[in-house]
Amino acid sequence: MGILERKEREKEEMRRKILDAARKLFLEQGFEKTSIRNIADAIEYSPATIYLYYKDKNELLFALHEEAFLKMMEELSKVVSVKDPFERLVEMGHQYIKYAVENPELYDLMFIMTAPMETLACRDEIWEDGMKSFCLLQTVVEQCITGGYFKKDLDVEIASLTIWSYMHGLVTIYLKNRMNMFGDDRQLERMQLSYKMFVEMLKISFK
Repeated sequence: MGILERKEREKEEMRRKILDAARKLFLEQGFEKTSIRNIADAIEYSPATIYLYYKDKNELLFALHEEAFLKMMEELSKVVSVKDPFERLVEMGHQYIKYAVENPELYDLMFIMTAPMETLACRDEIWEDGMKSFCLLQTVVEQCITGGYFKKDLDVEIASLTIWSYMHGLVTIYLKNRMNMFGDDRQLERMQLSYKMFVEMLKISFK
């Protein structure tokens, strides 16, 4: 490995170390209470080192947020291979739940942790990463309309928001350990069955 390649690898390793420490502190202490010095102390470097990579903690949060959404979009995009649009909608919900269960810290950072929206919006107060995933859901809802599963005059945005809200509610109940009341290890299966029942009811309501 040449000198340039080694330096680049070292930079990537440092960037990863900073991001991991920042994510841990943001979730433990909250965004407002976390400082660049806190993050520097956690990785045993000076704050000046972090400023070589990120201009402030807003940029750090945005980097974490963007990374988390990219990972989620990769998971949700797997549903494109499902031919039937309604089954594609069902599978998208299952993938969303699976992602949240397997990546609880990332999901918390994306949707639950309190943070100023200006750190997450790139332009004109628009939450771009959120809109990308929401538009993916809207596309599948539109395909369900074309396929005859939902009525033609259905408001796609409201229908998609309804579905997302249900998925988020299920996931949040799980992540906050409220499903422990059932006292078994069928929590993922229970969420998936609940979501499928929900969209089946929507199919009747949206006809």
